[in-house]
Amino acid sequence: MFGGKTEELLRQLRRYEYAKKHVVTIKHVIDNRVDVNVINSHAGRTRQALPAHDEKSLCRYIKEGVEVIAIDEIQFFPEGAVRAIDKMINAGITVVVAGIDTTFRGEPFGIVPTLLAKADDVIKLKGICVICGEDARHTQRMVNGQPAEWNSPTILVGGQDSYESRCRNCFSIEKEAAHTLATESSTVCP
Repeated sequence: MFGGKTEELLRQLRRYEYAKKHVVTIKHVIDNRVDVNVINSHAGRTRQALPAHDEKSLCRYIKEGVEVIAIDEIQFFPEGAVRAIDKMINAGITVVVAGIDTTFRGEPFGIVPTLLAKADDVIKLKGICVICGEDARHTQRMVNGQPAEWNSPTILVGGQDSYESRCRNCFSIEKEAAHTLATESSTVCP
């Protein structure tokens, strides 16, 4: 989070529109921070978007004349979204998605690893660590000023009030989970 992913998505869409392409913008209905019909960047830029939540609701936007489909917050979509995106591409539509690739636990997030493997192009952006100022690739969920517990729900829609960008050194997870990961790693790597 806070790496400019939505800002980059909006930039790419402006380029397609400059080229006179018919663009449809979609967002997951769970993201209602501003409005279910608007995507917004942390820099304050907004764009109208159509709501979707699964394969069927994504496929309804495959229509004659649509040349580009952009999907924000792709990590929230279920497995069927991959099939929908394949259908879009097979229909000759350019598909651009934005989302985060790992959960607050540092684990792969939903369908994003599959999409990364299938993508023609990938732009991986990083935030700035709020602790030390280095490049940040982790999303640290915060609860009352402390890192969230490992067993917290994976999905919690929020912004700066709930999440921080962290580098690998400043990112922290629950002590028991870190111990389990360290134990598993030490059995694989002597």
